[in-house]
Amino acid sequence: MSTSIRFCLVLHNHQPIGNFDHVFEAAYQESYRPFLDVFETYEALSVSLHTSGPLLEWLEVHHPEYLERLSRLVQGGRIEILGGPFYEPILTMIPPRDRLGQIQMYTQWLQDRLGASVRGMWMPERVWEQSLTSDVGAAGIQYTVLDDFHFRNAGLSEERLNGYYVTEDDGRTLSIFPGSERLRYYIPFRDPHEIVEHLRGISAQHPQAVAVFGDDGEKFGTWPGTHKHCYQDGWLRRFFDALAANSDWLTTTTLADAVDHVPPLGKIYLPDCSYREMTEWALPVTQQLAYESAIHELEHDQRWPRIKPFVRGGFWRNFKVKYPEANEMYSRMMMVSRRLEQAERNGAGGEDFAWARRELYRGQCNCSYWHGAFGGIYLPHLRNAVYNHLIAADNLLDKATRNGHSNGHVEASVDDYNFDARQEVRLANNKLVALLAPAMGGQMYELDVRAICHNALATLCRRPEAYHRKVLAGPSGRGDDCASIHECVRFKQDGLDRLLRYDRYPRKSLVDHFYDNDIHFSAVVSGEAQERGDFASGLYEAKLRRRPDCIQVQLSKQGNAWGIPLKITKGVTLESDSSAFQIAYLIEGLPPDALLHFGVEFNFAGMPAGAEDRYFYNGQGASLGHLGTELDLHDVSALGLLDRWLGLDVRLEWNRPSSVWTFPVGTVSQSESGIELVHQSVVVQPHWLVRGDADGRWSVAMRLCLDVGRAEQRTQAEAVAVAS
Repeated sequence: MSTSIRFCLVLHNHQPIGNFDHVFEAAYQESYRPFLDVFETYEALSVSLHTSGPLLEWLEVHHPEYLERLSRLVQGGRIEILGGPFYEPILTMIPPRDRLGQIQMYTQWLQDRLGASVRGMWMPERVWEQSLTSDVGAAGIQYTVLDDFHFRNAGLSEERLNGYYVTEDDGRTLSIFPGSERLRYYIPFRDPHEIVEHLRGISAQHPQAVAVFGDDGEKFGTWPGTHKHCYQDGWLRRFFDALAANSDWLTTTTLADAVDHVPPLGKIYLPDCSYREMTEWALPVTQQLAYESAIHELEHDQRWPRIKPFVRGGFWRNFKVKYPEANEMYSRMMMVSRRLEQAERNGAGGEDFAWARRELYRGQCNCSYWHGAFGGIYLPHLRNAVYNHLIAADNLLDKATRNGHSNGHVEASVDDYNFDARQEVRLANNKLVALLAPAMGGQMYELDVRAICHNALATLCRRPEAYHRKVLAGPSGRGDDCASIHECVRFKQDGLDRLLRYDRYPRKSLVDHFYDNDIHFSAVVSGEAQERGDFASGLYEAKLRRRPDCIQVQLSKQGNAWGIPLKITKGVTLESDSSAFQIAYLIEGLPPDALLHFGVEFNFAGMPAGAEDRYFYNGQGASLGHLGTELDLHDVSALGLLDRWLGLDVRLEWNRPSSVWTFPVGTVSQSESGIELVHQSVVVQPHWLVRGDADGRWSVAMRLCLDVGRAEQRTQAEAVAVAS
């Protein structure tokens, strides 16, 4: 029998920038290596493989033998290598200049290292907007894979999805394959015979059809239960055996082969879209729950098959609205990208400039900018990695443009840095960078420690998620079940329902609170404390005061607490060559006959709880417990947080003895391995019962110092060791 269907098995292997080495290694041992072990023995089968840049860079260092195996299979025509943007950004999230640069850089890398002739690409998270066509085509790409969901939303019916289409933008064309959602759910969870029969049904109705499975390679070993299922229980061998046994009518081939031997089905213009589940995750939580409820009600209705093609969720870019912290990373990335573009226009070049571009590209890795079934933005190490690379890029641009400032440098600038049509303030010297939002309570929302490329305010607040109702209902499925991560709920620890807490404001620094005088510490920890003033997130006016060696940002607001008209003025001062901020508060309009409970909240991110080498210490240097400790201190004038692993020593001092609360902020969040409590930040909140003087005024002066002496000493010692 002549070939009547081509089956394209397209695998996407990826680990994000910032993921732990042991996670890379586990995925290699559980998925990537054993898949290749099995695949190599089936000489008649071919696949298209995309391996992301972060993963290939790691493999080149830790398992170069794997790359050699890939190279041999590429030369033998068994594997087609798909390209794409080097560091796996969502293409719609980055400027066209960076789309082109990332794709071309990775194409060259794959040619040099694997000898691959790159014609097609993997579209990260299948997030699509039509304008990508011209950028992708300009980068030299001929075809890509999206989901059949995209095509259905363009009006195509099921019987018209058994091939590929051509699309166009600005006169450039691109071929696009619809990846089958049904095959995504079948493989590797259904019996191989059932999958082959599904393909047989397609071939019977559509001779010379092309069917595409395009999904994560981690489904073959890394997803819960799949290693045993695929390898110990032999599912993958049985699947390949079934494909080989039906080779008289079923050819397992590459996307390149399909493009070369099968004409397109026609032309199509696709709507802005991503895979179906992603559109649901992008919805606001209330709408997401309503969407799920409506689907459950309708799927048993006899009219549902006719309605379903017209139902879709939200728009990927709204993750930057759903999670303001994602917008903070995005806007910081755009600051660096624009600066790099301007430096290039001004003639910058050389090794430092090239590395600055690579660091920018690494900071565009998509995984920490959104959240669904995967940990994403809820994983602190991924957010920290994004900021690490973006801050490193800024540092390198200073060197590349000969703008490495002397010790006498300090600067402030005002712009709409986070794209909310309101102005923010950037305060910087050669050691620190701070971003403040006058329109959001005068909060400090980013604090970069340049020497260690660390943002101490890469925080995340606690907010409702649609899956929290499942937390309250309890887990479904055993931990060893082999099922799609979209269908099974696993708990990684007990009692998570009791840890669901939600914040009413961002977990940042210089957050100004008024509480009841007798408020209990537990109410503050839980987020249930009533805000008695309008200062925590209110609009502050900003002024800059400049001297040659220091700059002060002065923030003021006329508001009220308990209905009492008050004015708060806070000044944040940074001197040249200083690792500390001087912070001054003045409250005016206080009644002479009452005490008001006032607190200033600070948050510190990237300093995990529960480790002995990360702890609080008092004014005398004595340890007060690890950074997850809840402290209710009284009559103190200083508190420190030391992270020996990071090499960061944070010390807060104030000139009026105060009470101090400390506690960790943890989110109940899900990833592909299950739902767990994840540490996000440490709160330090000095608070006072304040009474005005004869003029109704009260003030306090604070100092926030971020010392990286330990990190610098360690770096110097390592450099000496390498040199010797």
